[in-house]
Amino acid sequence: MAWTQVYDPAGSVVLSALSAAIPLMVLFYMLAIRRAKGHVAAIVGLAVAFVLAVALWGMPFGTAVSSVAYGMANGLFPIVWIVITAVWVYNMTVESGEFEIIKDSLARLTDDRRLQALFIAFAFGAFLEGTAGFGTPVAITAAMLAGIGFNPLYAAGLCLIANTAPVAFGAIGVPVIVAGQVSGFDPNLISAIVGRQLPFLSVIVPLWLCVTMCGFKRSMEVLPAILVAGLCFAISQFVFSNYHGPTLPDIMSAIITLVGLVILLRFWKPATIWRFEGEKPTVLTGKGYSFGEVIRAWIPFIILAVMVFFWGLPQFKAFLDGISGSIATKGFAWPMLDGMVSRTVPVVPAETPYAAFFKFGWLSAGGTAILLSGFFAVPFMPKYSFGKAVACFFSTIYQLRFPVLTIATILGLAFLMNYSGMSTTLGIGFTKTGSLFPFFAPILGWLGVFLTGSDTSSNALFCGMQRSTAQAVGMPPELAVAVNSSGGVTGKMISPQSISVATAATGMIGQEGNLFRFALGHSIAMTLFICVLTYLQATVWQWMLP
Repeated sequence: MAWTQVYDPAGSVVLSALSAAIPLMVLFYMLAIRRAKGHVAAIVGLAVAFVLAVALWGMPFGTAVSSVAYGMANGLFPIVWIVITAVWVYNMTVESGEFEIIKDSLARLTDDRRLQALFIAFAFGAFLEGTAGFGTPVAITAAMLAGIGFNPLYAAGLCLIANTAPVAFGAIGVPVIVAGQVSGFDPNLISAIVGRQLPFLSVIVPLWLCVTMCGFKRSMEVLPAILVAGLCFAISQFVFSNYHGPTLPDIMSAIITLVGLVILLRFWKPATIWRFEGEKPTVLTGKGYSFGEVIRAWIPFIILAVMVFFWGLPQFKAFLDGISGSIATKGFAWPMLDGMVSRTVPVVPAETPYAAFFKFGWLSAGGTAILLSGFFAVPFMPKYSFGKAVACFFSTIYQLRFPVLTIATILGLAFLMNYSGMSTTLGIGFTKTGSLFPFFAPILGWLGVFLTGSDTSSNALFCGMQRSTAQAVGMPPELAVAVNSSGGVTGKMISPQSISVATAATGMIGQEGNLFRFALGHSIAMTLFICVLTYLQATVWQWMLP
């Protein structure tokens, strides 16, 4: 017999919502104040949530255990699979010596750390977000920045900040598509609204990155590059999201931005080269490597970009699932959980069983595309072999053992809060804000991404509730659904899952608390920006909506 979720176990909406927030408060405390290691903070947060779910929300013990296991399984696959393979490809380029050529090519294009951040963290990261998503851009770009000499904390932090503008349209538009499916709105309508919000953030992210690195005065020295990057990305994002749909805004914006920056550097160079304090200048001798050698060194990442692009296409993904077996296409019901929980949230007209299906799409997973790209690249690495590649793969798994534990535990916590009803209790608490709901609606999306590490998961969790609440308070419901995604992008940089990916990629394992503190202020500031914009669009600026 299914257990029915309870959303007000404390007898007061406010008290119940505060109780549901305790595990998140514990995570904030452990990471921001105690500066605990990521896996330690995740385990403590999960333990607190488990006790609350069973003791206060009344969730059956066995069902609670199964929901945690289900979340961990989803953390291990496909998310951890992406992280391991992405870091592995980077490690191979380092072991083979090819990354030295990449570093030299970047230095000859520009030795300025500000411009390198715009190229790699902002533009190339957006391309990877648009094609693969789910941790791939931060894993690759943070490792690259650290590899070319960036301070590891800044390499990780800058990539997390840069990975805000493209998140809503990541993985070929999956977050927006899911938002449309859950809410019942046309995904193209949601895409258009998101495309009338995020460009205001996208246009200032390049400046934000530079100011974070070197302050406002030194940022003005590269103002032409900041303007080209911001305007190319923001305008392209608006055009493609409004006049094409949710699938191409990231990919096309990233390509146009990269081309724009390359063209700019043909005619303009910064007057002074900026590096981190105490960093030695890069000494370039001779003519450098030949064009062929540079292309060869970049081949692993070129192949990776092409592979994840095709793997991200829904038609190609469906084809791969079709040839990889029924477990990929149909999945299997998760034991002791599927159909064992009933929901009665406002968007569900009656008690509805909460499904729990695990799809092991091993061939269509983004991590598999990265794994294959790594093996395809081995023949292009002189003095490197498949044997060394395999050995590097297993050493990478050992290197990432603690981030793997962190990611799995965080997803276990997120799924426990979802299936126990704690996440819904938090959402209902936000619905009591009445006429101020337009201001708080993005925070619900921010909270969902903090919990799950995914804008897609946040949209699946809260978009139905966003629509019903907006209708009740008189807010345009399509705007509420869209801002769940727009607000969610600013929560990704402080999600423990994202923090763990970034620290793993930059060799900062165990310093998750420091990185969390680095990103927290930026996340709050960007969230408030989206909150104010949403409130204005819901009241005096409704003319901005399609």
